[in-house]
Amino acid sequence: MLPTLVRVADRRLKEARLRLEALHAAAPGSTFTVLGEAFTAPRFTNRPEGRAASVRDEYGRRRLLATEEKVAFWAWATIEIFRHTGIRIEELRELGHHSILSYKLPTTGQVVPLLQVAPSKTDQERLLLVSPELADVLSAIVSRVRGSDGSVPLVSSYDQHEGVWNPPMPLLYQWNVSGQNRPLAESTIRKAINQTLEATGLTDSAGKPLRFQLHDFRRIFITDAILSGLPPHIAQVVAGRNNINSTMGYAAIYPVDAIESHRAFIARRRALRPVEEYRAVTP
Repeated sequence: MLPTLVRVADRRLKEARLRLEALHAAAPGSTFTVLGEAFTAPRFTNRPEGRAASVRDEYGRRRLLATEEKVAFWAWATIEIFRHTGIRIEELRELGHHSILSYKLPTTGQVVPLLQVAPSKTDQERLLLVSPELADVLSAIVSRVRGSDGSVPLVSSYDQHEGVWNPPMPLLYQWNVSGQNRPLAESTIRKAINQTLEATGLTDSAGKPLRFQLHDFRRIFITDAILSGLPPHIAQVVAGRNNINSTMGYAAIYPVDAIESHRAFIARRRALRPVEEYRAVTP
């Protein structure tokens, strides 16, 4: 179901941006149409930036297009980061501008981007290789939250697990509320993903609307990594797990995958050994 969720998240973000751009281009009090929907722009706005954020649809209902675009963006960004990293929600909310690092490979001298994940459940800091897809998402977030001076604003966040306020940091997961930069709450992130799930129309085996728990993305990431050939002990390091058994517990290995992987292993092993050691299978 994940590819469908990814496609819908991307589509919802593009559509939300088209609506907001159409609103900003519309004259005050005018009616405009976008994506087959008719809206009426407000006659005036008291927002500091001077641009309207809400409209009335054809039924007279108020739509907060600016908020819809914000929610769609963070749903898309969160789904992308989760599926490319497998990090925990606590680690996601603590990502900062300083978490994006560069590393020169000693073998080739090539510089590659890394994502520094702060200690959380296992109290182990770790570095994740940033894929081109993940780099696009991180770049979009930095561009979005960066202030007029080019820097990412410093915000204070509350650590629910430690029960303390963290010092001001250039957090990536922040947005502006009533002129003040604040960190995104976990409930806000969950709500954004749930709205995207509802838009997919996906159902579970019982025919009810499908629900993704935030930790499900972590299980999917680890399963996909191991099935794609990443050694379990490396997956353990990437996932930040202390015990390889708990890492394997996250991996959903199905019988057909086990059989096919075993057959491929045998074929590779036979290719490395002298031909006379093996006989053809007879009836």
